[in-house]
Amino acid sequence: MIKKDTFSKIEERFAELKCDKKLALMPFIMAGDPNIEMSSEILLKLQENGADLIELGIPYSDPLADGPIIQIAASRALKSGTTPLKIIKLLESLKGRLHLPIILFSYFNPLLSFGFEDFCKLASSVGVAGLIIPDLPLEEANKFSKIIKTFSMDLILLVAPTTSSERMKLISNNTKGFTYLVSVTGVTGERSKMENRVEKLISKLKEISKNPVAVGFGISSPEHIKKVKKWGADGVIIGSAFVKRISNSNEKDVLNKIGNYCREMREAADQKI
Repeated sequence: MIKKDTFSKIEERFAELKCDKKLALMPFIMAGDPNIEMSSEILLKLQENGADLIELGIPYSDPLADGPIIQIAASRALKSGTTPLKIIKLLESLKGRLHLPIILFSYFNPLLSFGFEDFCKLASSVGVAGLIIPDLPLEEANKFSKIIKTFSMDLILLVAPTTSSERMKLISNNTKGFTYLVSVTGVTGERSKMENRVEKLISKLKEISKNPVAVGFGISSPEHIKKVKKWGADGVIIGSAFVKRISNSNEKDVLNKIGNYCREMREAADQKI
């Protein structure tokens, strides 16, 4: 029996999946790509087709960790007039229909410009479960994690293949909800194969922390999912592959393409190893 009052929304979801021996499937999409209205439909379609959590990007003009596919999506979203406030209003409009934990991915500048505490208050009010801020320095994480926690959300930090063991421990002690393991050096984007060193990184993170480990950057195929599941990951984050399907589709067939792909990834995540 899970004592739900002891968990955040994200921790609760991972605990439920662990009880069912399931791998968490976490799609990433860019809010406002191609427009806010379509983003609303895509979020519901992902929920309908087996997503467990959803990472929703806030577009930014100078992304550091994003590859070309997601950079272009951010540009389209900005051109369509997407702002942090419009994203908050989008999530508010989905209250009662969107039940999955939503994690907002944002660079630090848009949140500082908005007013960090004000943003957290609004995000929490529309049900956001966590924040990923890839350019937030670890040395500042504790300060901002306290603010985020005040509003019942988690601050999720990233570990890269180049992260030292000492720094990995510090990150694991400061991240909440789960540890985001970046599977490659470099930016986001689809990859043809999954690096074998990811297995060792998962094992190391499991040794130093009880946090669930979700692997992202480069995952795009059922084979990738099966491999990281075999290696002991608790979740997979799939971004560029979803974003590319949105960019390559017209509004008439984008929902079918997204739904079919999400269902395919769900089936892979559910396969026994």
